[in-house]
Amino acid sequence: MLNYLWAGMMMLGIIYAAFTGRMPDITNAALDSSKEAITLCITMIGIMSFWVGLMEIATKAGIIEQLSRKLKPLIHFLFPNLPDNHPAATHITTNIIANILGLGWAATPAGLNAMEELKNLEDDRRKYHLPGKVRAPGTASNEMCTFLIINISSLQLIPVNVIAYRSQYGSVNPAAIVGPGILATAISTLVAIIYCKCKEKPDAGH
Repeated sequence: MLNYLWAGMMMLGIIYAAFTGRMPDITNAALDSSKEAITLCITMIGIMSFWVGLMEIATKAGIIEQLSRKLKPLIHFLFPNLPDNHPAATHITTNIIANILGLGWAATPAGLNAMEELKNLEDDRRKYHLPGKVRAPGTASNEMCTFLIINISSLQLIPVNVIAYRSQYGSVNPAAIVGPGILATAISTLVAIIYCKCKEKPDAGH
């Protein structure tokens, strides 16, 4: 649907420009935007490589594992039916830490791995009668829904992406967004947790 919307808006713009004699403006805008997009991509690749590299170093140094242990009570509160030492917990913790640091790129692989492990958990519940409600294949579990909503709300202490964009486009103080960003994402995450706990369906039986 989004592809059709974007294509439709582009076609309308081109048709309008053709009828109003502004085709040269369309051509210049396309060339300027392409150049700006390449410049932005190069800037973001450098920032992404730096922070993702730091996350990899932190993982190999055992920092992520230590933080995972410290966040274990929080993970248990958010995902009460997640078995102890389940592989999904590590990926969920890595995703949360990356999001808190504003590293959306580093959070994405961990988030995908977490969802895969949560899917495997649902398969194990069906096969081996593990604790938790058994759902039909293709139906999201409480853990999946909670993780998705918390991942979207995404508490951030350092909004790296926004700071990079502001810097790229000439902001005098790119880091001025940090305070409002912390406040906004803290509220969104709190609301997300409350919503999940209110809507969470009991998983006590089969």
